[in-house]
Amino acid sequence: MSSLSLPRVLQNRKNSMDQEREHFEKIQAASISKAINTLENPVKEKHARNAIIGTFQEKSAETFWRCVTKLPLQENRIVAWKFCHVLHKVLREGHPNVLASSQRHKTLLQDLGKLWVHLKDGYGKLIQQYCQLLLVKLDFHRRNPGFPGNLVLSEEDLNRIGDNDVNNYFQMCVEMFDYIDEILGLQSAIFGSLDMSRSNSMTSHGQCRLAPLMPCILDSAQLYDLCVKILFKMHATLPPDLLSGHRKRFLRQFNILRQFYLGSSNLQYFKTLIQIPLLPEHPPNFLVQAELSTYVTQAAIVLPDEDPPEMNSVIGELVDLGIGNSVTSSETSQRSLSPDLLTQKDNMIQHLHGELNAHHSLIIQLKQNVSTLEMELAKKDSELTQERLIRDDLLHQTHSMGNFEELDRKYKLLEEKFNKLKEVYTKLREEHITLLRQKSDVDKQLSNMRTVEFNMAPQRIKFEEELIALQTTVDSTTRQNDELVMTSEILKTEVSEVKQKLIDVERLKKDLELRLSESEELRFSTNANWFECCRKIIEHTCDMLDDPSMSSATCSPECVSIIKEKLINIIGKGKDEVAGFAHYVAMYIVFGKAVSNTKSNLNDAQKLLDKCKQVGRDSVKLLTAWQTGIKINECSEGLEITLNDVESMASSIQANESLGDLVEDELSIMDRAIEEAAKRIQEMITESRAAHSGVKLEVNEQILDSCTSLMAAIRVLVHKSRKLQAEIVANQGSNGSAKEFYKRNHQWTEGLISAAKSIGLGAKGLLDAANEAVSGEGKLERLIVASHCVAAGTAQLVVASRVKASRNSDNLAELSQASRDVTNATATVVATAKSCAQLVQQSGKNLMYIYVDIYYIK
Repeated sequence: MSSLSLPRVLQNRKNSMDQEREHFEKIQAASISKAINTLENPVKEKHARNAIIGTFQEKSAETFWRCVTKLPLQENRIVAWKFCHVLHKVLREGHPNVLASSQRHKTLLQDLGKLWVHLKDGYGKLIQQYCQLLLVKLDFHRRNPGFPGNLVLSEEDLNRIGDNDVNNYFQMCVEMFDYIDEILGLQSAIFGSLDMSRSNSMTSHGQCRLAPLMPCILDSAQLYDLCVKILFKMHATLPPDLLSGHRKRFLRQFNILRQFYLGSSNLQYFKTLIQIPLLPEHPPNFLVQAELSTYVTQAAIVLPDEDPPEMNSVIGELVDLGIGNSVTSSETSQRSLSPDLLTQKDNMIQHLHGELNAHHSLIIQLKQNVSTLEMELAKKDSELTQERLIRDDLLHQTHSMGNFEELDRKYKLLEEKFNKLKEVYTKLREEHITLLRQKSDVDKQLSNMRTVEFNMAPQRIKFEEELIALQTTVDSTTRQNDELVMTSEILKTEVSEVKQKLIDVERLKKDLELRLSESEELRFSTNANWFECCRKIIEHTCDMLDDPSMSSATCSPECVSIIKEKLINIIGKGKDEVAGFAHYVAMYIVFGKAVSNTKSNLNDAQKLLDKCKQVGRDSVKLLTAWQTGIKINECSEGLEITLNDVESMASSIQANESLGDLVEDELSIMDRAIEEAAKRIQEMITESRAAHSGVKLEVNEQILDSCTSLMAAIRVLVHKSRKLQAEIVANQGSNGSAKEFYKRNHQWTEGLISAAKSIGLGAKGLLDAANEAVSGEGKLERLIVASHCVAAGTAQLVVASRVKASRNSDNLAELSQASRDVTNATATVVATAKSCAQLVQQSGKNLMYIYVDIYYIK
């Protein structure tokens, strides 16, 4: 019979556990949904507390994350904002495993911040900032697992986490600074989104935004305290210059944090919820270690909220449960208790467990005080008994002695002393009674604490094992140190041998330096003779230029250019090529003289000859600079400039000889470009009529017709220009042919060549712009600019022609009229392009009218 009922009992037990789990999840879901709702008001503390207690019940935050992922975090900004607030409280006050189990949910926070950052006003920026703060908090606890969620650490815990290593403290301090920066960024965004002139702290929407500042204040106060302690530790072991960056960053955060606390403490909303610390007016001076003793820890304290009905009911139920358990059996208790009462009981046990830790230090202190007072009380009792015996003895002596006055005086003194002792005794007795009462309360708390102390025994054993391991490490280090000492002795012996060898090397070095000095003196003398020889070669070559026998020597300008390139290369090598330098300078001067002999203009020939002599003088200066090492760059640059001048003057001979032919060539090229452009425009008109219709055809015809008119006007202007130039050449009389005229007036001729090139390029550019505009691939701006380029070239041609023409010339008048016709045709092209652009826009077609190359803009 019993074997048949066992599965049924197990099934009932399983169902009971499932029901308890379902009830727990139902309560958590209800509390979380009430805490994170769509109403714009602060989160209810009791709902957030239920979520925190739930993490202690299951020792993780899995249920919490399952519930919040079902909320409309990405649809409602209020829900997303309250979620960040509740998550911050759970990370701070929840079970220690919450921090580890929440690490894999960081992607949700990242996505949430990226989503809401696009909402530029209201809660969008605040949610993104809060998500960033929570990510930094999770990363901080991941890198520093020894820190609890609320960041509360004792001095011993801080030393244990930092391992008394300044490198760990250095990195830890940087991470805390990053943490504080995110907190300050969030508070700045919150206060920046509020209008503080309307008492936002007393409105529901204002309190909804301000409520998350409470955990931020708690975190920042703890981080500030830890940063101060760590900075004092680092300044005690590291040089101040190395920590200047930390001090600057701390000072900046100190000023912002002080204003943050000061502004928050003035808000009515926070006055009943949290005691905000006020930072001192001046930050701590880390360079003075004595200030650490005067430093006062700044801690924010959450004021207890008044919720007595719920707490009293829970405590009453817990008391009833305790009595029932002591009377009834375990099986009856499990059947009679509901899962809700068991949950509340576990919650209260966890709450009281935290209070026991706070009373442990008070118990030890009170025990010490009681022991001290008991010893003092026993001592005073002994003294009081002794004084009583003395007093009785004195009273007895008083009756037996005749000197009553002496006895009376002693009696008064003893009585006065007795009264004082009696007062002290009474006071000690009252203190003793008070301490006994306190001891009674402490003993009750101590009995609960001993259980916790028993649970800490495995951790103590673990620490002892670590201590043994460390001792083994110390022994190994000691052996290594002994080996290093032995190695050091061996190295000292080797060092003495090396020193002796070094003395021998120094002696040898002095001998070599003496020989080197003698060699340097000899080399200096040789170099001086060598430089003097090269200087005489150059000066002798310059003197030969005035020799009449050199007048018959000639050569082409290309020889000068070839020698100049070789000479420039030698100058770059410096004084190592002095001989080659003197040789090529002499050749360059001689070839320059030979080129000057080919000049028909004696003034130009004399100028070229003077420049060749200047090359000789600059070369002598460069030789002197190489020899002395002074102003080498200045002398070499001056010589290169003179060489370029000689080459330019030599090349001008050949250039002037060919200007006449070049003018005719450029004018012919210009004529061909204009004719080809006009012919191509006519072809484009024919192609457009065959391929397009409607607005497109109308636009193309207008553009091409205006371009045709412009090209016709340009052809007329070029024709008139040729007639005027022929008249100018003919008016020169018997001064020679047209080529000789162009050669004599080479500057004017170069202007004609430039104008002809500009017109030819402008005609080609106008043709390309028209072709692209008609095909739909171009831009109307380019057509406008191309027409202006052609007009500018024709204007340059007109100006160049007017320079040499007679004012009363009929051809000049006709050329001026043709120039005005070109200007009018250009204006027609511009107006046509703009009207076509408007026509295309009205028809809804897309014609590029946006961008012009920088070349055409110029």
